[in-house]
Parts: sequence; C-alpha cells; structure tokens
Amino acid sequence: MDPFPFLIGNHPLLQKIHTLIKKVTATDATVLVSGESGTGKELVARALHGLSPRADRPFIPVNCGAIPAELLESEIFGHERGAFTGAIGARSGMFQLANGGTIFLDEVGEMSPRLQVKLLRVLQDHEVRPVGGDRTMKVDVRVLAATNKDLQHEVERGTFREDLFYRLQVIPIVMPPLRERRSDIPILAHHFLEKHNRKRPERPVQVTDEAMVHLWEYDWPGNVRELENLIERMVILSEDGVIRVDSLPTNIRSFISEKRIPKPTLSESGLDLNSAVEEFENRLIEEALRRTKGNKQAAARLLGLKRTTLVAKLRRRKTGIPFPQGTTQGYMLAPGETHG
Repeated sequence: MDPFPFLIGNHPLLQKIHTLIKKVTATDATVLVSGESGTGKELVARALHGLSPRADRPFIPVNCGAIPAELLESEIFGHERGAFTGAIGARSGMFQLANGGTIFLDEVGEMSPRLQVKLLRVLQDHEVRPVGGDRTMKVDVRVLAATNKDLQHEVERGTFREDLFYRLQVIPIVMPPLRERRSDIPILAHHFLEKHNRKRPERPVQVTDEAMVHLWEYDWPGNVRELENLIERMVILSEDGVIRVDSLPTNIRSFISEKRIPKPTLSESGLDLNSAVEEFENRLIEEALRRTKGNKQAAARLLGLKRTTLVAKLRRRKTGIPFPQGTTQGYMLAPGETHG
C-alpha cells in the first residue's frame, strides 16, 4: 500500500520529503511544515499522523488564521463555565480532544503573542489551562504546525517568539512550490482528471497534449490546490470531453504568451536593439504559427501582415537566423513553395 496516497508525484524534492516523513513518524518530535499556500502542508501532517503509532487516535486540525483571535484561545485550550459572556458551560479545547493523538496547528504564524506563550508552555510542560480555569490538566499530544510565512523573518521582526519557533521546528519540512517540480504537473493533472471523471463516468474528459504543455509551463501561484481546482472546473464545464488550449483560463494563456515572448529590458551594459527587435519578431511569428498550427494565412492575419510578407520573413530566416531553439522548424517553407 502506498504510504503517501495523497502526496502525488515522483520529483526528487518530493521523494526527499517522503523519506524524511518515514524517519520521523515513529517519534513525537514537533514538526514545522512551511511552504506557499496550496503546496500540501496539511497532507504532510496527515501522513505524519497516519504512519505514526498514534494513527488510531484523533487527528485534530486547527486553522489559526481562520478563527478570530478572541475565540482561538478557547478553541485550542477550552474554557470553564462563566469564563466569559456566553460561556454557559465548560468546554474542552482542541488539545483535550486530541489527547493521545495529534494536533495540527495550521497557519501558526497568525497566533497572537499571548497564545504563543500558552502554546510554548504546553510544549514544555505537556499541560493546558482552560480559559477561566485555576488548574492545569496533562495532555499527551503530538504537535505539528504549518505556516506560509517565513517565521525566521517574523522572529527578527519581533512578531513571533524565538523560543517557540525553535520548539516548533525540531524537524523542519519545506514543501516546494509546484513550479519547482514541474515534472509532477502531468502526473497530478491526470490524477485529478481521474478523480473528477469518476464523479461523472458517463462523460469522461481528457486533456490534449498542447493544453498539457501549457499546464506544464504555467507557474501555478496557487500550487497544487490551484491545479486541482482548475481540472475540476474544466471537467464540469467541458462540452465535448476535451480540454484544449482555448478551454484554459485567460490568465494561463496570457501568462504562457508573455513567457514565450519575453519583454526586452535595458541593462546597465546596454542592449543590442537590432537583435532584440529581431528576437521579438521571431517570438511573435513563432507564437502566431503555434496558435494556428502552422497555417500561414491565419498566422499572417493574427500578425496584421500579408501572407506574402510573412512567407518572405520565414524564407529569410530559413537562410539567416533560425527561430529560437528550432521550435518553428516544422513551419519553414518547403523547397519550391511560392508566395501564393
């Protein structure tokens, strides 16, 4: 059985994380998982719990950034009757509910200084004091935490306690953004396609190779979560069961166009304007031919040129400067092709 059924991918960066998880699952060491939003930090926490001796005990996730600061203390540590207005009875907190198991403090960097002190005490003494209580109670809980902030920087700014930071990151795990493990994008895309196709078996959806290239090249600021959300949306909205380039959102298509046609910049050492203009023209022609699948008439229309002008430019580049990386080699004029 795959011990990491939800951490999908074969990239070496992810494989290193798999190895690290296996090394620390048998311990009760605190783990701080950091990384951009959507990279799968909670999946790491669930894997750490699921492979540990505590796997049959509770796993309690707490989103510290989603709960108002004035309520978070009660949510985490519980409260006694009459501790505050509306506290009509005693209530157990997340630490008590997680006793014997694991608590996962997501976005721990959002904790107030007051709560940071209380959390530090729990890590040191394994005791919690409910809000309004005059006694402490022992808890046996493994603490896992996650953040999309640079907590070292927050320590330097004075917004996060240094002693708590070192208590939390006994074992640091850094989740790479999806753009740093692009080889996993097709694997993840097909995984999500299968997942969401199973919900609609009567009309399964596929993705074309050209659309997959766009998915590969896109930088995914929302990471794996953004990719899954996109695939789910495409599956729902697909009319003919095929995800093509023109099915993709405008932001992805425009990102790829800008990436393939970079904007020249003037450096301190200057710029060869003629070469920059020539390179820019090459990229525009390449993109137009790519979009029209090599149809010169349609490409010329996109570029605002006559077909004969485009053909002349292609002929000139066949005997002069080739297109970047030879990517338009298939669009070169065949021997004897006319301007007609």
